[in-house]
Amino acid sequence: MADVPLYVVSDYSSSERRITPSWSIAQLKTKLEPITGIPPSCQHIFLKTSSNDGIPIEASDEEAVYLQSFPLAPYAELQVVDTRPASARPNFTSAVGVEKFELPEEEYEKKTDSVLAWKKAQKLGRFDPNAPTHEQAKIDAIAKEIGARGIAVGKRCRVGGDDTRRGEVKYVGGVKEIPGIGAWVGIQLDEPVGKNDGSVGGTRYWGEESELKRGVFVRAERVEVGDFPVLDDLEDMEEI
Repeated sequence: MADVPLYVVSDYSSSERRITPSWSIAQLKTKLEPITGIPPSCQHIFLKTSSNDGIPIEASDEEAVYLQSFPLAPYAELQVVDTRPASARPNFTSAVGVEKFELPEEEYEKKTDSVLAWKKAQKLGRFDPNAPTHEQAKIDAIAKEIGARGIAVGKRCRVGGDDTRRGEVKYVGGVKEIPGIGAWVGIQLDEPVGKNDGSVGGTRYWGEESELKRGVFVRAERVEVGDFPVLDDLEDMEEI
């Protein structure tokens, strides 16, 4: 009798296997152990086809009962259940106790087929001889933008063209806690609709600690300096 292709499925694996109908149930369990990781004595097998929910592959004498006595159908599912308690089952998804491989930095630098080698060859990032020049040009451009917009500590402004986000410039300069080179503009908004209280990552750039988040750090292109007094919410009420 020809072999039958079946899908062998367990909690730990899933694969297509060719099953020989002349095997006994005991032989099948032995062959499934290296596939599923489940010892034969702990296997509970079900045959699932399109016409049934699961036929138990079991017998009182598993050495004498053969698979040909079951309705093996091509590409049916052979479900292997692990009957061991959860505490006794192996955890194949956990990396605890597995020694992590780390390639020494000096060995990695010697490799010719690595990302690092490609960056060196293409002269990208820190391997670009003009990188310092590019960085300085960006820093200078940001400083020029700040000057052109008249941004300075103490000036009134609004952020992003939003008239409800008015405030006062409190800081102009680098912020090491924020990625990106060049100066940032620190603004204390009139209303507590900001991101911080004037401090970032434990470094205070202005003011005192407060639960009200009135501070934001933005780039110069989002800041408009001008005559933007504090909005009076009662002003509209007087016109009612």
